[in-house]
Amino acid sequence: MLISITDLSDPRIRDFTQLKDVNLRKSFEAEHGLYLAESFSVIERALAAGHRPRSVLTNRHWIGRLHDVLGVDAAKLPIFVADEQLLTKLTGFRMHRGAIAAMERPVLPSLQEVLKGSRAVLILEDLVDHTNVGAAIRSAAAMGFDAVLTSPNCADPLYRRAVRVSMGTVFSLPWTRIDAWPDISCLKEKGFMVAGLALSPTAVLLPDFCASLSTKVQAGENPKVALVLGTEGPGMTKRALNSCDYLVKIPLSHGVDSLNVAAAGAVACYGVIQALKGTPARQ
Repeated sequence: MLISITDLSDPRIRDFTQLKDVNLRKSFEAEHGLYLAESFSVIERALAAGHRPRSVLTNRHWIGRLHDVLGVDAAKLPIFVADEQLLTKLTGFRMHRGAIAAMERPVLPSLQEVLKGSRAVLILEDLVDHTNVGAAIRSAAAMGFDAVLTSPNCADPLYRRAVRVSMGTVFSLPWTRIDAWPDISCLKEKGFMVAGLALSPTAVLLPDFCASLSTKVQAGENPKVALVLGTEGPGMTKRALNSCDYLVKIPLSHGVDSLNVAAAGAVACYGVIQALKGTPARQ
């Protein structure tokens, strides 16, 4: 159902307004139970995950492709169409990825549901940058982690930028929030070893930690790992550090003292997964 838009104040496009203001966007999405899926590939992954669209914003150039993506939903959904100049004013950026869909926000699964059957989970503590959240989730999915958990103060994985950077893996990789963070008793009850990435003098090197995991696997054990990434800059909170079974750090060279949190997460996730297969990666 195509609807031409010529006025930015049109109440029918309220779902797509104020995209430039992160705080307004976050509160509006939480209040009204929606998130935004940007680009055809992300919309396709959201639909494949069973998420329901409620409207779409695009320009006439992309209508044919959009109908292919939406399938039978195209006839039932409001598809708002505007020229490129108006879309740029509305969204705050040039829409070169085809379309943005306002999607119904799914109910998060319980912590118990997410942990069931999981062997490797990534925990994001208080990350504030949506790009880092999306990149960390994408890395966890790519490396073979089973799930992602976020602290209550972590940036929203379903915020538009996080979804886009994750390339839609936020839809396929189970995730939820740990409301009681940093109480991780539930993880320990499930048999998880909790390892926090930290630049601490007491931290063991990642290759040594992974070698110990591999040894357990080769001995017939079935270790489970919860890997924790702390917020950008300060890192993990003191309470979270004290809750960990292990502190782990990545060996670095050329005077580099730290990595971006998402990059560090990718390296650590790869090492842990290889170790859980019984073959720790060469460092």
